[in-house]
Amino acid sequence: MTHLARECVDYDIARHQHEQYEEALRAAGAEVTRLPACDELPDSVFVEDTAVVLDEIAVVTRPGAESRRDEVAAIREVLATHRTVASIEAPATLDGGDVLVLDRDVLVGLTQRTNLSGMQQLRAHLAPFGYAVQAVPVRGCLHLKSAVTRAGEKLLVANPVWVDPALMPGWEVIPVDSREPFGANVLWLGESVIVSDAFVRTNAALARASGSRLIPVPAGELAKAEGGVTCCSLLLRN
Repeated sequence: MTHLARECVDYDIARHQHEQYEEALRAAGAEVTRLPACDELPDSVFVEDTAVVLDEIAVVTRPGAESRRDEVAAIREVLATHRTVASIEAPATLDGGDVLVLDRDVLVGLTQRTNLSGMQQLRAHLAPFGYAVQAVPVRGCLHLKSAVTRAGEKLLVANPVWVDPALMPGWEVIPVDSREPFGANVLWLGESVIVSDAFVRTNAALARASGSRLIPVPAGELAKAEGGVTCCSLLLRN
């Protein structure tokens, strides 16, 4: 925990909410592959942090929290059946939650979990495929995707207190409602957007601006661990 007070997560409720999240992914047209549980790695539910997956390559990360680094091996094994796999190496750190892909531009949040070396190694891995990788300062939250996510073809949802939208020129930005600072974390899946049902004001603004179908899910238990709707999946386009 870095930016929230520690609370007890109700395991049964969290499990049920995760099942509803999986159903939302299916409703949006995704095929869901579940990996075996790793009870000794409780943060492994936040699978997004272990890799950055693009059409051409997958880069497995080196998470900023040392306790999470054993999560990467299982993810590498699965991704290797779908993509060429590269790695972030020590002393670099990189969490997937700090990586926002905007077409051929890739923004990397510099946070407590991701350092400059991690951004530079990611840049080196992606440069042969024509991606431009740049660092973005983040303040007040755990990951870049706590502060801004993609919500449409040229649409973002952002908390301007935590990240400067001016760093993303050419994109329309929906600001979160000031009473919902964590509302910027949404999962765009083409015609549908998965959102947390807790952020009704921000979601309403997004619905008006995007015209996409919003799929609200309950996500309150994993939010206690600073998780959002992007955190619990890795998206692969086949």
